[in-house]
Amino acid sequence: MDLNSYSLLTSLSSVIINDENKNSQMSTIAHEKYEAVIGLEVHAQLLTESKAFAPVSTEFGGAPNTQVTPLCLGHPGTLPVLNENLVRYTIKMGLATNCKVAEKSIFARKNYFYPDLPKGYQISQYETPICYDGDIHIEMESYEKTIGLTRIHMEEDAGKSIHDQDPRNTLVDLNRAGVPLIEIVSEPDMRTPQEAYAYLTKIKQIVQYLEICDGNMEEGSLRCDANVSVRPRGQKELGTRTELKNMNSFRNVERAIQFEIERQIELIEAGGEVVQQTLLWDANKMETRQMRSKEEAHDYRYFPEPDIPPVIITQEMLDEIKKELPEMPDIRLQRFISELQLNEEDARTLTENRGLADYYEETLQHLNEPKAVANVIMTEVLRVLNEESISISDFKITSNRLAELISLKHDDKINSSAMQQIFNEMLENGKSSAEELAKEMNLIQVSDAGFIEPIIDEVINQNPDEVKRFKEGKKQLIGFFIGKVMQRSKGKANPKQVREIIIDKLN
Repeated sequence: MDLNSYSLLTSLSSVIINDENKNSQMSTIAHEKYEAVIGLEVHAQLLTESKAFAPVSTEFGGAPNTQVTPLCLGHPGTLPVLNENLVRYTIKMGLATNCKVAEKSIFARKNYFYPDLPKGYQISQYETPICYDGDIHIEMESYEKTIGLTRIHMEEDAGKSIHDQDPRNTLVDLNRAGVPLIEIVSEPDMRTPQEAYAYLTKIKQIVQYLEICDGNMEEGSLRCDANVSVRPRGQKELGTRTELKNMNSFRNVERAIQFEIERQIELIEAGGEVVQQTLLWDANKMETRQMRSKEEAHDYRYFPEPDIPPVIITQEMLDEIKKELPEMPDIRLQRFISELQLNEEDARTLTENRGLADYYEETLQHLNEPKAVANVIMTEVLRVLNEESISISDFKITSNRLAELISLKHDDKINSSAMQQIFNEMLENGKSSAEELAKEMNLIQVSDAGFIEPIIDEVINQNPDEVKRFKEGKKQLIGFFIGKVMQRSKGKANPKQVREIIIDKLN
């Protein structure tokens, strides 16, 4: 095959995605002859206050190159000092994903040149990661699956090269240089882009529950590289893999993997060979492009970091960290179903985010009505969070005030329409209680029979035909009478009491 023919084959892709709907979810078409093999390398930026090996802030959003030290800049003679929280946070992630924790692990230097890496090497781990041999359980629409974890290791981040702020030059911001990371490396156990999406979503949920990473992919605090290969169905040997980078959202991870699977299949079907290389995902063109040939471990010339002693984990330290672990999402989900009697869909919604689950349980401490509280949180509270693009920590109604509002409805002091009106008012009024607002807005339901009975008598007397039909067996007409009474009472009458009195009078 000549060079031009080979270049043509390597650029083939099997699907051109309609650019009119870039947000639509791509579907996986199962190929009869081939299956995909997918492994993910996920980097999570840890929420420590200072960098991995230097006493400088890790806060996001600072002015470029203001959060640096001589160590970050690679000055000679500087010595790294290990941040203990880097170790503790990594162990938390390891324990939460059923990993074994190494009693002794060693840092290594990963050598490569890049403008945003002033030292010329990255402090990482190679032969002896701190956590290894774990797993993550994912749930798909029609099946469940366990994805193996090869390792979780500690390392520092590089700086950031900025290509779009100067027409001629690449700028470098070293604020991120030295920020602590964990790298979570999966086994090649995933077979579809949807499994990769579910796995990545689960990792985000776990790190947020542990409060070790905010999981924000857009800000770069959670980053993912995907290794993708295809092989004939039934074959045990792996095909030649490519590595995908530059995927800044969960959906783009799914799309990029889908594209690469189909590109490789079409390339093989056309008689070509997959070349091991690193590819960048172009989210605008919805395609990949070559970045460089794929590196192997020996390209980085790993060797033990001479300035940091081995990390020794004692059983005492391990026991202490285990006690700090929160209830994990899968366990909390099952508890909400079994103890609180929520259906699975509601339980999943409430446990998806730790903050929301905590808020729900805090509300239950003030009003032990699991279903009623869940309904309001999933309708009204989530509506506000979505409309305002805020997290539950920024929500203006405290759990005790929400419980008071729901209690008014539960005790038939207000109706559903009134509850929504009061809820909206509480978003603006952070001082008055729900009951105070209900009184101010004249929304308290009246249960006084002296007020309700005259209205009922009037409705019955003015509708003799409906009364006759009700007595002949048209019991569904009870709704007609209740509606008339509620209308005349301007919504103030307690509908439960109205119903009881009407039935008593008509019988």
